[in-house]
Amino acid sequence: MSIETWLAFIIAASIILVIPGPTILLVISHSIRYGQNAALPLIAGVAAGDLIAMTVSLAGLGVIMATSATLFMIFKVAGAVYLIYLGIKMWRSHDSYQLDIQKQGTAKSRKQLFSNAFLVTVLNPKASIFFIAFFPQFMNPAASHAIQLLGYGATFMILAIVNAALYAMFANRIRRFLRTPVSAKVFHRGGAAALIGAGLVTLSARQS
Repeated sequence: MSIETWLAFIIAASIILVIPGPTILLVISHSIRYGQNAALPLIAGVAAGDLIAMTVSLAGLGVIMATSATLFMIFKVAGAVYLIYLGIKMWRSHDSYQLDIQKQGTAKSRKQLFSNAFLVTVLNPKASIFFIAFFPQFMNPAASHAIQLLGYGATFMILAIVNAALYAMFANRIRRFLRTPVSAKVFHRGGAAALIGAGLVTLSARQS
């Protein structure tokens, strides 16, 4: 894992993480409804959910890499095509994220907040597919599989935690920002470009 590839991974992952999916929308809505005390259990729930989903997904990816270099390359190209498909689908989407947030709400325990964030994150079927499709685009089959998976996995977890924390901290401002058509379009197009770019890089490297 070269420093250049690692930095490319950080940039691509950061752009994709900032797109507010179901987990982030939950963090935003609960942070606004239940206040600053909700931030820590929500972030912990997101981190735990991402860790389990990513661990299961990357364990399967590690088995594939260890089985056959050819099989891994086929899998990698298939993942690249899938990322491009997701990017095109996102780019063409005109739907904006809607926040159903109550300004006031009853108190909620930290355990409940953690459970809500954890379940939404770990039970999202797209998360596991994403990990398997995204990570291979930055991996070198000739290098240590375990070190690369550990390095990229740890990096992604740190980025995911920071992302959730920032959304929780600035929930009120972000809420207003996300409700504007222009900002929703920026989020969609930015994430779409990152997905398409990650897929195209792999396909271009394969053809060269």
